[in-house]
Amino acid sequence: MTGDEAFEAGETVDGTVIRLPTVDILTGRGFITGKSGSGKSNSASVIAEKLLDRGLALLIVDTDGEYYGLKEEYEILHVGADEECDLQVSVEHAEKLASLALEQGVPIILDVSSFLDESDARELLKEVAKHLFAKEKKQKQPFLMLVEEIHEYIPEGGGMDECSRMLVKVGKRGRKHGLGVVGISQRPADVKKDFITQCDWLLWHRLTWSNDTKVAGRILGSDYRQEVEELADGECFMMSDFGESLRRVQMERKRTFDAGATPGLDDFERPELKSVSADLVGELESITEQEQQRKSRVQELERELKDREERIKELEAELGEARDLSEMAEQFSRAMMAHATGRAFRDDITGRQSELTEHEGRPSGGTIVTRTEENRDEWERETGDTATDDFDDRADDSSDSDRLRADDFGASRMAAQTSESTAETKNNATTDETESAGATAFETDAGTGAVGDGVRDARGDVEPAFDASKTPGDANRPVVAELRAAIASLDDVTRDMLAHYREHGPVSPLDAHVAAGGDGERTEAYRRNGQLREHGLIEHAGRGEYQSRLRASIREAHDDRLDATKLEAALSRVIELLPSARSLDPVDGSDAHELES
Repeated sequence: MTGDEAFEAGETVDGTVIRLPTVDILTGRGFITGKSGSGKSNSASVIAEKLLDRGLALLIVDTDGEYYGLKEEYEILHVGADEECDLQVSVEHAEKLASLALEQGVPIILDVSSFLDESDARELLKEVAKHLFAKEKKQKQPFLMLVEEIHEYIPEGGGMDECSRMLVKVGKRGRKHGLGVVGISQRPADVKKDFITQCDWLLWHRLTWSNDTKVAGRILGSDYRQEVEELADGECFMMSDFGESLRRVQMERKRTFDAGATPGLDDFERPELKSVSADLVGELESITEQEQQRKSRVQELERELKDREERIKELEAELGEARDLSEMAEQFSRAMMAHATGRAFRDDITGRQSELTEHEGRPSGGTIVTRTEENRDEWERETGDTATDDFDDRADDSSDSDRLRADDFGASRMAAQTSESTAETKNNATTDETESAGATAFETDAGTGAVGDGVRDARGDVEPAFDASKTPGDANRPVVAELRAAIASLDDVTRDMLAHYREHGPVSPLDAHVAAGGDGERTEAYRRNGQLREHGLIEHAGRGEYQSRLRASIREAHDDRLDATKLEAALSRVIELLPSARSLDPVDGSDAHELES
């Protein structure tokens, strides 16, 4: 195609043929306006036919479905959103449409009138224009976009969306890349004036509305304002940069079917339209299939996500029910314990369910131990006369308390216990006598030696008195060796945590870590806590708290067959490896719980 190639489009009043330069029409900016029925769409179709006759490609943005008549003579790809089109397209087809138009020279009618949602049509047009602009920068192939009802996309004083800005960009910068645009409108007053004034060629058909004639008067000159109202159908004033300044021209009549003509009373006969290549349709259909597969996959994932969200809600509901049942079980266990012990259940004294054991008829917080005269003499030597007097007073008071507790359990309960432990009673006659006198023993700290019953030193409850030298085997049992080895393998901080659990448990790992001299860092605290659990030195007490299980480990290793004295001897051998307490609370000490166990 040479630069001086032109085509006939009409003739002047005196019969002069009007020829339009092909390249300038393809790459320039044009504007065709006129009221409905004045012939503006006919003029646009004539220009399209002339370009198609020369095998040149273009893109027609059809807002009213009136350009499909071109398919009567030309093989044009008609795309849109309904079944009247060769293929239904969406925004996913935009890049492919631009490629077909520029790279393969396929003329396209983009029928946006078939879209039910205008936003979908505008999005598609924006993407097609964007890809055309991007590809033309490389192709440098003359190409024309013909846009009907341009005032809907580039309005005067109206809001500009992404589609509008893209078309303005094509109008301003497309020419240098070979991309031209023609805007068609029946309302020039509503079209952005910057677009009109930047056009290279304009066709002004008949206008009658005063606002539109004012625009024509400003562009053509005030002398033509009246004349533009008197133009005949198909007649227009032509302005261009490539010809005489202003000519009155009668445009040719289009040869193809006029799909935009007003229907009459005669029967409508649709012409036979040419079909496009099956290969072109196949390429676009493959995109449609891929998009349908993508949408199906998205819907499938959305369903899976919804199902999982519903499952999460179900699990949360089940978890809530489980928590409610746990609370009910806790309340029930407290009520049962209160009934069994004859006293109200208190967390601050009795502890949680995990800390409670079957009541065996001995006072809470202590263990019944054997008190011999030799033990008493040894205790008096260690504590002095004052401690002896104090012991006597406490023993008298304790006697009355023990008798009251025994009465609470009833004669049948006491008789059953007596019959079940006849052998133990014979072996511990002295113990029974001491128990009837009301003497109770308190546990001592590890490795500090024996202290008498009922005595509190500065740290609280102490271990019951015993003489390990008289029972050497009790302190050297296999379980004792295992526990000692486990404690010896610990570092100082972890060993201090065990001591804190024993003296103050149940407590949280963070509290134990801080009390042991640690920095209270959560990860480090739970790591050390895990070491203690792996060795079986502590146990979970509920609600994220832990306590010592040294006594329980020894007792379980001998199937609960050790009497109190032997148990204390073994325990003392174990806890002598623990550091001394920093601040032992005798009420909350976990050994008190172990004693009850």
